[in-house]
Amino acid sequence: MSKCWEIRGCEGDANNYDHCPHAMLGGRCPVDCAFAECSRPQRKQADVLELLEPTVDRSAAVKEYCCTCSFFLQHGPRIEKAEA
Repeated sequence: MSKCWEIRGCEGDANNYDHCPHAMLGGRCPVDCAFAECSRPQRKQADVLELLEPTVDRSAAVKEYCCTCSFFLQHGPRIEKAEA
């Protein structure tokens, strides 16, 4: 099952997916993308301290919007620290 930060808003409809340049090019949808807004019940704007969380793998998010979501910052994938 996909995690919410792995799903674009344009993926549910083939017509939308064809019109989203970020999806077509494999990039991250910016906040102002027509398909980037999240209406999921777990969506909550992160507070300042959550935004500073250094261990979250922000590259896993397909939408920039996810990088400011408290749910993603708490439950998203983590960056593995390399052994020194």
